[in-house]
Amino acid sequence: MKSYRVTMIPGDGVGPELAAAAQACLEATGVKFDWDIQTAGMDVMAQEGTPLPERVLESIRKNKIAIKAPLTTPVGTGFRSVNVALRKELDLYACLRPCKSYEGVRSRYKNIDLVIVRENTEDLYAGIEFQKGTPEAAELIAQIEKLSKKKIRPDSGLSIKPISVTGTERIVKFAFEYARQYKRKKVTAVHKASIMKFTDGLYLEVAREVAKKYPDIEFEDRIVDNMCMQLVQKPELYDVLVLTNLYGDIVSDLCAGLIGGLGVAPGANIGTNGALFEATHGSAPKYKGLNKLNPTAVILSGVLMLRYLGETEAAERLERAVAEVIREGKNVTYDMKADRNDPTAVGTKEMGEAIIEKMGK
Repeated sequence: MKSYRVTMIPGDGVGPELAAAAQACLEATGVKFDWDIQTAGMDVMAQEGTPLPERVLESIRKNKIAIKAPLTTPVGTGFRSVNVALRKELDLYACLRPCKSYEGVRSRYKNIDLVIVRENTEDLYAGIEFQKGTPEAAELIAQIEKLSKKKIRPDSGLSIKPISVTGTERIVKFAFEYARQYKRKKVTAVHKASIMKFTDGLYLEVAREVAKKYPDIEFEDRIVDNMCMQLVQKPELYDVLVLTNLYGDIVSDLCAGLIGGLGVAPGANIGTNGALFEATHGSAPKYKGLNKLNPTAVILSGVLMLRYLGETEAAERLERAVAEVIREGKNVTYDMKADRNDPTAVGTKEMGEAIIEKMGK
């Protein structure tokens, strides 16, 4: 039987507990894995002077596939996001975030089945920033004022928003190819071309050209603020959404809210030469070591990995087992109980074990 060499990044905070549950569930499918364990994040920063050692990147480049539990990103200070750095360094340009309702998860909505395809390398998240008060910021402000004839306050910080033909073509093509592969019916490009005519306007223009090559799939576009309202009012009208980096980050969390939260929202970052699978939620360091957090998102990210590997039958068995455990509502973590103080709630490890037991039946 074939064995897959996979980089496993256990993460920090509650990450290692979630990673262990996902690893056990993946192994229980019968698919053979050869795990290449690589640590990264805040704990590694203290030991190695960087949250993302080169050995981690080398491992993923070699294995071409990785699964990662959450890593902590400081807010406002400290190092930039390891998650963003991994996507950029490995050119994992497509962020895939399916948002699907599971019976038993508390939500105001039912029967949600949306797929977010987010461009990962450009836009305001490209990290091209200039700090307020620096000579570089002052020079850039002067150049912009000269070229655009528009005034910028001298005490401004600046971020640059690059949108390219190349980046747009490949993310929109990815969305259409995904729609074809999984028999989805429609792709919606989300933008703010009404205001940002030379960035989002370019994105929309290129998206429309790419769409012409897929006449079998319906195409439409929506302005991002209207899209948010539409998703709240009538999400059933939408299928695959393709978005630039910033909008994709925001709208994917909105869609996670439709299905009950980030605890059940898996994710994948896919490039030409590899893929990294991860939950979309954070590392919740205050719960570290408590065996309390919901492992569903990381396990469902494992389901995405199985599908990527072509192990479709194993993926479907694991997803069915997750869905059945959630539907029954017995062996689930506290956040999935009607009363979050319900003493019958189980821990991270025990929920994983319940999912494994379901696969055996």
